[in-house]
Amino acid sequence: MGYYYGFDPTIILLIIGVIVTGIASAKVSSTFKKYSRVASTTGMTGAEAAQKILYSEGIMDVRVQHVAGDLTDHYDPRTRVVNLSDSTYNSRSVAAIGVAAHECGHVLQHHTGYVPLNIRSALVPVANIGSRAGVPICILGAFLGMNQTLINLGIFVFSFGVLFQLVTLPVEFDASGRALRLLGSLGILNDAEIRDSRKVLSAAAMTYVASAFASILSLMRLVLLFGRRRD
Repeated sequence: MGYYYGFDPTIILLIIGVIVTGIASAKVSSTFKKYSRVASTTGMTGAEAAQKILYSEGIMDVRVQHVAGDLTDHYDPRTRVVNLSDSTYNSRSVAAIGVAAHECGHVLQHHTGYVPLNIRSALVPVANIGSRAGVPICILGAFLGMNQTLINLGIFVFSFGVLFQLVTLPVEFDASGRALRLLGSLGILNDAEIRDSRKVLSAAAMTYVASAFASILSLMRLVLLFGRRRD
């Protein structure tokens, strides 16, 4: 009934998504900051830990390099480079080592042909298109007299972005699991430090969960919004 008074009740879904992702982002920042002050007993830097993990797995064709920014760490499978940020590369904290090991977890996934990672990589082009074009296509369909074909196309295209977010979840959780196991087996961190590092990686994983949740809410909003308008 809110539509009749110029109010779109489905906006609540977007607000919920923004709040959830904001809380998750704040949590990972505060957790990383807390454990970035806890130095590892081995005194290894994030870069040194990454190199040790890769060499221990016989991976010699992947470089570890510095990239500007904080928490901008990522593995680029196209160039086979592990990029570690300012807060990770030269830091000797358990937080930095955990993040560096997580990126190496992605390297191992790539090296072993981890299926969810392959699916996510294949979805990147259509997910990028879907996240940018899905809503405009729906709006165009509504503008053209609620053209159902265009609206359905917009929702379908947008759903690829949602699917990408969902497939990302097992990829990220698996990378963290691999990282923590290797940090222990290689003696890079002791048991107490691994627990601290797990807290950092768990907080980071929750940002992906929050993003997936928010994208699902956005998809629900498209369906509810244009469905109601059509009615």
